[in-house]
Amino acid sequence: MNDLSVRQEAEPAAVANPPAVGDSPASLTGLLVPLADRTLLLPNVAVAELIPYRAPQAQPGLPAWYLGQVAWRDLRLPLLSFEAASNGHAQIGHGARVIVLNALGGRPHVKFLALLAQGIPRSCKVGPELARADLELAPLELAAVKIGDDVARIPDLVALEQKLADLGLL
Repeated sequence: MNDLSVRQEAEPAAVANPPAVGDSPASLTGLLVPLADRTLLLPNVAVAELIPYRAPQAQPGLPAWYLGQVAWRDLRLPLLSFEAASNGHAQIGHGARVIVLNALGGRPHVKFLALLAQGIPRSCKVGPELARADLELAPLELAAVKIGDDVARIPDLVALEQKLADLGLL
């Protein structure tokens, strides 16, 4: 028996047992994003880039959660305060950063949004053992979860994008 025949015999077993559709990895990489009054948990793939805070080009007469437009890679992105959009207050602290998010709303002309953060996000592994935290959720929050000793909120990014669309800003 030569090496080729051994490989050919081994291949059918691998093909006969492909991973099932819907199987998920044991863990995913998430980002803990510090805000002024809470921490958000975002999937790593939702974030396109973290950039230094840049004062947005404000537009009068718009809600407090819409901070204006910020320049990024030859684009003008809407900069949002998640805290203000979910019944809190917009705050721009000393360590403020801008997180460029991949848009999730399915609008072909909207690829990115910008979110105000109050520091540098931390990477974390999130597995199936992620425990829910029994807390009251604010608007635009899907869940609260425990990550170690911390509590993080899972934001509804599609609903946040829809708020922009409802105002005609997309």
